[in-house]
Amino acid sequence: MAKKPTARSTANNKTAKRVRPGGAVRKGAGGELHQRAGGEHPALTTNQGLAVSDNQNSLRSHPAGPTLLEDFVLREKIMHFDHERIPERIVHARATGAHGYFELTSSLKKYTTARVLAAVGERTPVFTRISTVAGGAGSVDTPRDVRGFAVKFYTQEGNWDLVGNNVPVFFIQDAIKFPDLIHAVKMEPDRGFPQAASAHDTFWDFISLTPESMHMVMWIMSDRTLPRSLRMIEGFGVHSFRLINAAGESTFVKFHWRPKLGLQATIWDETVKISGADPDYHRRDMFEAISAGNYPEWDLAVQLFTQKQAESFPFDHLDPTKLIPEELVPLKVIGRMVLDRWPDNFFAETEQVAYCPANIVPGIDFSNDPLLQGRLFSYLDTQLSRLGSVNFHQIPINAPKCPFGNHQRDGHMQMAQPVGRVAYEPNSLSGDSPRETPTAGFRSAAVTEAGEKGRLRAESFADHYSQAQQFYMSQTAYEQAHIASALVFELSKVEHVHIREAMVGHLRNIDADLARRVSTGLGMDKLPAAPPPAVPPRRMAPSPALQIIGKMKNTLAGRAVGILIADGSDGAAIKKIAKAVTDEGATVKIIAPKVGKVKLAGGSMLAVDGQLAGTPSVLFDAVAVLLSDQGAKSLATESAAIDFVRDAFGHLKAIAVDKGGQALLDAANVGRDAGVVIASDRTAFIAAAKTRQWDREKTLRTLA
Repeated sequence: MAKKPTARSTANNKTAKRVRPGGAVRKGAGGELHQRAGGEHPALTTNQGLAVSDNQNSLRSHPAGPTLLEDFVLREKIMHFDHERIPERIVHARATGAHGYFELTSSLKKYTTARVLAAVGERTPVFTRISTVAGGAGSVDTPRDVRGFAVKFYTQEGNWDLVGNNVPVFFIQDAIKFPDLIHAVKMEPDRGFPQAASAHDTFWDFISLTPESMHMVMWIMSDRTLPRSLRMIEGFGVHSFRLINAAGESTFVKFHWRPKLGLQATIWDETVKISGADPDYHRRDMFEAISAGNYPEWDLAVQLFTQKQAESFPFDHLDPTKLIPEELVPLKVIGRMVLDRWPDNFFAETEQVAYCPANIVPGIDFSNDPLLQGRLFSYLDTQLSRLGSVNFHQIPINAPKCPFGNHQRDGHMQMAQPVGRVAYEPNSLSGDSPRETPTAGFRSAAVTEAGEKGRLRAESFADHYSQAQQFYMSQTAYEQAHIASALVFELSKVEHVHIREAMVGHLRNIDADLARRVSTGLGMDKLPAAPPPAVPPRRMAPSPALQIIGKMKNTLAGRAVGILIADGSDGAAIKKIAKAVTDEGATVKIIAPKVGKVKLAGGSMLAVDGQLAGTPSVLFDAVAVLLSDQGAKSLATESAAIDFVRDAFGHLKAIAVDKGGQALLDAANVGRDAGVVIASDRTAFIAAAKTRQWDREKTLRTLA
């Protein structure tokens, strides 16, 4: 009888078995993930008809080792996936991009030779593209979705692309599953909907059969995927990378972007209404901020740790479904990114920019994260389909700003005109042709790899619930209610009962109360059974850094306040509120029943920024309602005005009112609480506008 394979590695000194997602030991053909009542399924094959024995794991040199180029199953699957859409991106199609710079403030010279991370004070040009994942280029800005966060650094040593998300973990552990994930979350192929939404059967069917996704599920069901602004999201490199110093020593690193404006999210009902009021809400917000000189800014921070430290973690840092809590490895801020210039042409820059995680500079290297290993192949292959040529790097937005040259010639869309008879290296016929530079060129980390080759997944990847539980337990009570309600909404859109039951079963392994809340919201008579976890969840300490509400900054900077007025409104009161708001760094927009100008009390005229029906309160962080008695009487019969104040109250926003404004609130049956203040008390209004009135929510709607 053959022995069960095991392997060891200096990079991850743990044994591994051949495992399926969820940690179950792999069975024969027609194993547990492929059996359903009704008999056997046909064999899964390559395009050449070869039966695939393992569709869950890439071929690796050993369980914690790198993915092998010889894995033709992985290459065929991802290559076909990369070329499924022409010319739109398959994922991350809907995006906003901007130029700017990165300035290093703290040197990492001890850890890396990369000049961009070592030369303090040096400014490196960047182009940053922030995107949704699931929707097409014509979808709205505000679905519940992960946001891609990609930064191209035009360094003096070549382009470095830090391609991540606004969430620090991902759905899957191995790149071979990426096409399956995206096929599941995209529009269902037989009906072409839903667009840019995960609330449908195929997505949750895949997730219910993929326990490794449970941590990511907590993130996507949280308010993190409903950002108020692209200027108010975090960014993460997701994977562990390596930094290499002059001595050839390597240190693991994770990259984090932290917004200077702090985190802020919308709430679900507000998000839905924003998508109808302004499908370009996030793109417009970024454009207007840059145009006004309110440049979006992020700190770049790193988590640095050694192999020895990694071995002490209660999880495997090479598992992309795991994060390293800040309490375990603190963040070190090393620089800042400022976006200060809008593209001259959206297509030429935001659409044609091509990112690839393989674009690095000397002093940075990859880890053996199996998702990252697949991405190194996938992104480059994708550009050949999307941009139509191996010479896509010559497009200005993609070209390095430092000198570059090699012996690659010709090809479709060749813009350069190389001269001379030499197009190879080494050669003795040219004194000025490009040569390799052993001392200054890129060098990979010297890492010993040993073990049994095979389609393997390390046993250290088998804990799928501990960090999901940690994330949920780290949230405030309000955020936990939002997660539970989001799950109820999403799963209520799933037609197949067995998928809903399977998901609630997984939730029992995360948190019993969460499972109960969701099952109640779905009208289940009893809790479904929890699937046996491959590794029993371990209780991890809560991490307050994972919240949004707890991390919101006490500021109005970067926010927007709408002031609803009508003929006869008090000009002095409007001016005082507007000044108080702008003094705090927020913008003000004047809203009235008609565009043009409003005639104020006393006869002066005031220009209007937005017409009431087309500029609802969902577009603002707080509102003021300043009306004459006649103005209030007129608007009391106007549904857009009633919705303006009702939605502001329902979305937990601060509302400042004068006598006429209070009359409109009374007509709309809007009550009073600490967040509804008299307009003359501008200090109280500013304080209330800096946050949401969270205690109000339980009086307005039923949450899971």
